[in-house]
Formats: sequence, structure tokens, C-alpha cells
Amino acid sequence: MHLPQIGDWTDFAGLAKLQQDRLPAVLAAAERSPFYRKRGVAPLAQQPLTTKQDLRDAYPFGLLACDRASLATYHESSGSSGEPTASYYTEADWADLAERFARKWVGITADDMMLVRTPYALMITGHLAHAAARRHGATVVPADNRSLATPYSRVVRLLHDLGVTLTWSLPTDALVWAAAARVAGYRDFPSLRALFVGGEPVGPARKARIGRIWGAPVVEEYGATETGTLAGECRHGTMHLWADRAVFEVHDPRTGELCAEGRGQLVVTPLYREAMPLLRYAIEDEVEVSYTECPCGWHLPSVRVLGRAAFAAGGLTQLGLEELVFALPDDFGVWFWRARADGHRLRVEIEVADRWRSAAVATLGAAIRAAHPEIEVTVVAVPTGGLVPFRLLTAQAEVMKPRGLFGAGEDWDKSLQYY
Repeated sequence: MHLPQIGDWTDFAGLAKLQQDRLPAVLAAAERSPFYRKRGVAPLAQQPLTTKQDLRDAYPFGLLACDRASLATYHESSGSSGEPTASYYTEADWADLAERFARKWVGITADDMMLVRTPYALMITGHLAHAAARRHGATVVPADNRSLATPYSRVVRLLHDLGVTLTWSLPTDALVWAAAARVAGYRDFPSLRALFVGGEPVGPARKARIGRIWGAPVVEEYGATETGTLAGECRHGTMHLWADRAVFEVHDPRTGELCAEGRGQLVVTPLYREAMPLLRYAIEDEVEVSYTECPCGWHLPSVRVLGRAAFAAGGLTQLGLEELVFALPDDFGVWFWRARADGHRLRVEIEVADRWRSAAVATLGAAIRAAHPEIEVTVVAVPTGGLVPFRLLTAQAEVMKPRGLFGAGEDWDKSLQYY
């Protein structure tokens, strides 16, 4: 299967032709799926949305469009918005998945050592980064963030001692590593050349703060277990949808209208999917899509992934609030925060050292009130360690294999507690 590469088209019209040329094969693949065979396959513009509930109802293999023996992997989503959904991929699917993930402007090479700090579990994220790094010859450090065998103290030791050059994690994890490194006394990580992040919305201010802390660029990507990577950053900081590998639309849930661009919920139709074709799959993430040319010259639509609105009237989003928090001066050292919305009242807690307590509370409170005067705001400062406790930063691995025979001075109460 030939996969298009950036540069195979010279403008948005060429990109649209690439999509249209591929769609007949996509529709034919969907007809091999029990779900779409029962629903019926129409030209894409007439096809109804495929929802997360459709995927749940079709569990586990109702969307399978190939022989079961052809499957390479089976996955399930995290279930953060309800019951998990199933997805599966062939080896050919994995070639597409890994190539999309590796579309990082800094590149992945055989000289790299890449620490993967996302789950090696039913979700695709850790396996995806691992596969992409190996296909490009990089050494992988599989530091799964759902394992008690790799606490934060061990992560920062690996980052420092191995000379890790690339990392893949949640944006928040990169800040927790920095806190753990500070506690452990590590001062420099000269080999680190980029931090790849995804899995949660992250705004320019937080990305810039993470980059300044680590002295390396922060490269964001966006995707889902059901689809793999859908978008990535160019060197100009614009997030581009991989529209040569999928058709993207924006859905207005109030009117039902689907458009190529604008603000609404993202809808995706993968163009190269053997095991599990998806037609107009509604991811339900709130986005803004634009077909404005970028200096990078990729001729791909840009996307902003937005957080959910906390206040219907004020329009305050998690991403918007995050921008205000990370606009605080670096000297304040505010890395961690949380907020609770209750009607038109908002309580924000920030972790800050005592010397900056008053200034940080006053500055952030004033910024939120200026941006959202209709919201009643309370900002509370908690001491360092109040939101991210020191025990999390310093804990050692507490994992052991099943064992029956112990020495006289050993703790045999853990004989069967292999966790």
C-alpha cells in the first residue's frame, strides 16, 4: 500500500484530489464490515456519523473488515468519556500509524534514545511511540506511566544517566519530572533535544514554560486510540491535521451541519485502514479547523484542540484558564494547579512557594477577573508539595515477582503481593 508523503501535493486543491482518489477504496473496505454492511454505505457526503456509542454497540469485532488472522494488535480506549471502545489494526495499518507518529519536525533517528512514558496497555499510545521509534532505528526506553516499576524518581534517573534525547508523555508529566529532578538534585540534561507531548490539551503558555524548564522544544501531537495520530506540529508551532491520511470535518451538534472548517466537534474518516474502516467517526473533541496557508509549506489544515467549557455564559475553558495560570512570571514557580467550577463561581488552587504566595494569588486573580468579569473567582495558594506530594516525586519501585522463600530479615508479608 502506497502511503502519501508530505510534498506529494502542492496546494489544498491537490490535497483534496488525493482524498477523493482514495475514497472509493475506503467505502469498499467499509462494506466488508458487519456494522457498515448492515447500516449501508453511501457516498461520504451522505453518510451518517459513526458515534462512540456505535463502536460500543459493535463491541468487540462488529467493525472488523478483514480476516481475524490478519490482525496484529487489539486495543481499547481509556474510557474517559464513557465505556471503552475497541479498535484493531493489521501490520499494514501499523505502517501508517507509525509513520504518522514519526512526522515530528525535529525527526527521530537511529542516534536517538527515546523514553516512552505513556501506557503500554490496551490504549495504543505507548505501543505507537515504541513502533515509530523502532522503525526509525531509535533506542526505546519503555518507561510506562501505569507501572509501579517506574516511579518518577526512576524516570529522572533514566533521563539523566542514559542521556535520553527524546521523550513522549503527557504535558503534565514533563512538569512532574522537573519537580522530581529538582528534589533528586539533578541539574542538567544536556542530551535532551525535544519533548513530544500529547493526550491532553496544552496551550502555548504551558508549552513555552515546559520548554524553558527543560531547555528543549516541546512538540505536540493529537490523536486517539481509535485512529492513531491525527495531527502534529510544524516547526512554526502550528498543529496540522494529517489530511493526506484522513478526511476531516467539523460537526455542529446543534444544527447537524458538517463543514470542512470552523469550530465544532471533529469528525474523521481514515483513508488507509484495513482492519477497522471508520466513516465520519465523531471523536467529539471541540476543535477549530482552518485552511489558512502556513509558512511551513505543508498545505495541510491547521487545528486547535479546545478544552470543554466550564461556564456556558462566560465561555471559560480549561485551555483558556491554563493560559492565564502559565502567564504568571517564571519566578513564581507555578507548575501545578487545579480548579473547580460551581455555577458562576470558580475556585483555583495553585502550588507556589511561600515567598511568592501573595503576588501569585493577586496576579492570577486579577487576570481571571479581567478576562471573565462575570465569574466570581477565588484563588488559593497551597505550599510546594500541596498538589504534587513529595512522596510521589521520591517513591521507589515497590514491585516484586512471586516468591515463597525469604531470609530471616526480609519482609515476607509481601510474598504474594506481586504488584
